[in-house]
Amino acid sequence: MKNSRALIMLAVAMVTGLAAVVFASRWLIHTSSSALTPVAVARDDINLGQPLNVNMIRIVNWPTGSVPPGAFTDVKPLDGRVLRTSLARGEPVLETKLAPIGTKGGLSAVIEKGDRAITVRVNDVVGVAGFALPGNYVDVIVNTQEPGKGDQQSISKIVLEKILVLAVAQQVSRDDTQPKVVNAVTLQVSPDQAEKLDLARSVGTLSLVLRNQVDKDQLATNGATKLTLLGHPAPVAASAPVATTRVRYVAARPAPHAKRDCVGVLSGVTGSEECF
Repeated sequence: MKNSRALIMLAVAMVTGLAAVVFASRWLIHTSSSALTPVAVARDDINLGQPLNVNMIRIVNWPTGSVPPGAFTDVKPLDGRVLRTSLARGEPVLETKLAPIGTKGGLSAVIEKGDRAITVRVNDVVGVAGFALPGNYVDVIVNTQEPGKGDQQSISKIVLEKILVLAVAQQVSRDDTQPKVVNAVTLQVSPDQAEKLDLARSVGTLSLVLRNQVDKDQLATNGATKLTLLGHPAPVAASAPVATTRVRYVAARPAPHAKRDCVGVLSGVTGSEECF
């Protein structure tokens, strides 16, 4: 009798425990599934300017509270879109990283609105030994002859600051940090800067100066000449002689006496004149 009761209690306990495990597992599955959101990520590394297709993207479950703004939950809207920046494997595809709808692939897709792309010829020295990579910022220095000088003194001057490097040669990938010695660098400039850069390379030689990615300061410089390089003060332009005007002083003549009324006076045999 006692054994039967014990067996019944054991069976009830096992059934109750099994039911608790089933309910707990179902609750965890429901809770975990509701806390995840499907997000489109890159299947492999993708370079900027490259059109996307469904084979480049896959869907992964992402914590709902950590989904970045602009993420996609489906791969279909991404078909044909062009990247404005490189994507690493597993990185979410965001709207801010895509060119406008209808943009064709290539370098033109990554140029900011209102800007232009211009290519300058460089070598291992001008190109900062190959460290001027896509995504870096550079300053442009021109070495030319200083205008208005009789002895044609050379001068080096920074003419453009914080210029974005779009591509080196035919490579636009921004993921590789290895230096590449190339013969051409493509820069992103405004129309005004494009005119200055084109003029600078026609009147002198160009050099690129690599700068910090987050440095936004712009400094006004006077340029370096041979005199300032050697520590000599800059020559002061001689002022033109001031013309002097000679003033001739003429002594003033006394003004003539004004005429008065006069009458003749006859006294005896003598006469005189009285004026008043």
